[in-house]
Order: sequence, then C-alpha cells, then structure tokens
Amino acid sequence: MNRLPDTFLWGGATAANQIEGGYREGGRGLASMDVVPQGTDRFAYMFGEISDLSFKDGRNYPALTGIDFYHHYKEDIRLMGEMGFKVFRMSISWSRIFPNGDETEPNEEGLKFYEDIFLELRKYGIEPLVTICHYDYPLHLVTAYGGFKNRRLIEFYKRYVTVLFERYKGQVHYWLTFNEINDTLFLPYIAAGVVLDPTEDRDTQLYQAAHHILVASAWAVKIGHEIDPENKIGNMVCAGEWYPYTCAPKDVFQAMTNNRKLYFFTDVQARGEYPSYGLKELERKGIRLPFAENDKEILKENTVDFLSFSYYATHVVSADERVNAELAGNPLATLTNPYLGPIKYKRQDDPMGLRITLNALYDRYQKPLFIVENGTAAADELKNDTVEDDYHIDYYREHIKALKEAVLLDGVELLGYTSWGCLDLVSAGSGQMSKRYGFVYVDVDDEGKGTYKRYRKKSFYWYKKVIASNGEDLE
Repeated sequence: MNRLPDTFLWGGATAANQIEGGYREGGRGLASMDVVPQGTDRFAYMFGEISDLSFKDGRNYPALTGIDFYHHYKEDIRLMGEMGFKVFRMSISWSRIFPNGDETEPNEEGLKFYEDIFLELRKYGIEPLVTICHYDYPLHLVTAYGGFKNRRLIEFYKRYVTVLFERYKGQVHYWLTFNEINDTLFLPYIAAGVVLDPTEDRDTQLYQAAHHILVASAWAVKIGHEIDPENKIGNMVCAGEWYPYTCAPKDVFQAMTNNRKLYFFTDVQARGEYPSYGLKELERKGIRLPFAENDKEILKENTVDFLSFSYYATHVVSADERVNAELAGNPLATLTNPYLGPIKYKRQDDPMGLRITLNALYDRYQKPLFIVENGTAAADELKNDTVEDDYHIDYYREHIKALKEAVLLDGVELLGYTSWGCLDLVSAGSGQMSKRYGFVYVDVDDEGKGTYKRYRKKSFYWYKKVIASNGEDLE
C-alpha cells in the first residue's frame, strides 16, 4: 500500500477550557483553569505552587471567555465541515456536567449542550473524539479535596464517566481518558488538579496523584467497554523523543532515562502494570504507591485500545549539568539542537522527530496510535479578511510527510491526525490569543477584546485539499 488507508481520520483538536467560554451559563460551575490568569506567574499556578485560587482585581482570566465556542459552535462546526473534517477532537468540561464535581446527579443543561454539539457534527459526517478531562477540573474538587492527591476523586471521576458513556452511547465512539496524563509529574495543577503542599515531599505528592489518576483512567476503560463494547478508549500523553547531546554513553543513558518519564505512564496504560525501572526509582526515593484493594487488577485488566499523543518538538539532554540549559517558560529543560532550525516559541521544529516518536511508541506497544495534537504557533496578521500563513502550511506539510513515512515505510498503525488549535484558541501555556495555530482566525486579542468573528486563513484551503486527497496533495 502506497497511500494512507481510506479510513484515516483527518481533523483538528481543541479543549473546552481554551475555546468554550460561557463559564456561568447552562448551570456550569467554576473550573480549575478559570482561575489561572495571564502573566508571569501563570506557570507557577500550573506547577501547583499557588494555593490562593481566588480571582484578583486587574488580572485577565482568558478561560472565562475563550473564543466563545459556547455561542459559536454551529458556525465553527460548519467551517470544519467545509474543510472536510473526518474527526473533531474536543473535550467536555467536567464542571458543566457536575458543577462542583461531587454531586450525585448531573446537570441536564450541560449534557444537552454537548449532545447538541454531537448532533451538529453528525450533520457534516464528523466523528467526535472526546477527551473526558482536558486540564479541566471542577474547582471545588481542587479546593475541597486536593485534586487527584485524594483517592476520593477516583469515585467522582467514575460517576462522571458513567454518565457520559451512558448518555452519549452511539453518539461518541472514540474517547480519551485524560489529556497529557504524564504532565501530572510536571504540571500537577492543570493535569491533576493538585496544589502542592510545601511542607510535604514533592515527589511523594506527585506520584500519589499519578497513581490515583492512572487507576481512574483504567476504571474509565472498564466502564466504557461495559456500557458500549463498541467504544474505543485511548490514553493521551505529551510525547516527543529525547535525544542525547553527544554519543557519549552517559548522554545516551540520560536520554533513555528522560524518555522513560513518558513511558512510565504509557507502560501502565498500555501494558497494565508499573514498569520495573519506575518501581526501582520510587524505591530509591522512599516512595510507596498508595495501592488499594483491586488497584492492580483494575490496571491489568483495563488497558487502552489505542495510544494518542501530542507532538510539538523533540528535546536534547546531557548528563553533564554544566551544559544543560532551560528555555525560559518551558517546564521541560532542553538544550538547543544545532541540527534543527531556529527556536520559535521556545521550540525547534523537527518533522523527523515525529516519525521517530511514532516508531518508538509503536515498537514498544504494538497498539494503534493517534496523533491528536500537532502544530506551530504564530503571531498572525489579518489583512483583507484573511491570513497569508504559509508558515503554518510549511510546518504541517513536513509533519504530514513524516507521518506518512512512518505509516507507509515503517508499518506504523496510525488511526488519524488532528492538528492542534484548528480554530485559534487561548494558549494553555501563556494564556495568549496571539499564539495562533488555527486554520480559522478568530478576532479576539490577548485581553479578550474583539468581534469574535471567524476568518478563513490560507491554510484553511490548503488543509481542505489535503483532506480531500487523503494526504496526497500537500502542495
């Protein structure tokens, strides 16, 4: 076969907390990202270092408005249909279904809102790919329970997913349990709803949350398959290979060690048990995972159907701390790669790195893969009701070439590709609108001001052509 399969799913990806808005409409409760402001301290919130989660006068909280998808979803889905999308990755806001997270009965208005979205997608033949929890916790579960540091969140999550699987049976077939679950160890507030206690050991808190969230993910697989055996349920991790700085064995070993920080989560979700290297590391740190009765069985018996991941860039590491450097604002310290191009938004483009990452994951797990985030940000300039974004097109062209090589030359089983931010949206990292990924320009600035009008970019028409040709026409 010298073409991608006809079943290949082309589309785009978003997250509720970055697009929806409508934060006080339809019975929704406050969510964890609602209280994270723009500014130099944004990453401190994301790292779980700020315990005061109240709104501050004079601060901008971009998740409250997003791009107002709540009121524009029909228009936005029509644009996706015009591009020919086969799939749309979106997330459900937990606090729209259970406003506080610990209620026993769901919010019908929230359930109906997403049902309307799924019906609208079906009008255009678009398959929803739903992330159950994408950096999006009811704020009450953070402030009253401590997020996934608290085992009780497993039960609240089970109740939440049961409602989703039952209500949307037959409407949604592809699910992701948690977005970038491995960020629990790096960005615990956004990934696991955890504010760290400075009086307690940091790693102990992180791995406690990691265990609870992995068990919750396995329960979602179990419940989803029991309610509808046709459900395909995947995980989602932040991926991108670590390269050694030199061919010195110590550098190679350090790169392997860093890659294992990704595999720690995928090993559990795809193989059903903790890897020996991870258990040994925890043993050296004096950390005991908080296993409860049946945890091992739940993990072992409920592995994911496929693996999904985000890919933006690769990383470089040295065993010599003297040569290590950290890109400002990047939670994953990485050296500059002299064999790649210039740094843009703290990243270096590496299309071949996508092919390498696909092969590494497929070799390790032999499960279908799904690229559910990939893209590059730019400060677009709207002129004459469009954007001449050849830089987006160039980026996507090279990365699509790489995924095709992984499938057609290397034999990787790949379900589909959803570019990140198919509509311009609020950046999770910076909270900015000016970091634009989309095929559709949304007229909103970093302060949330604008008409919210949508404009097709040059890349809109290019991606439409790519989808129509099933990836053959990339010019």
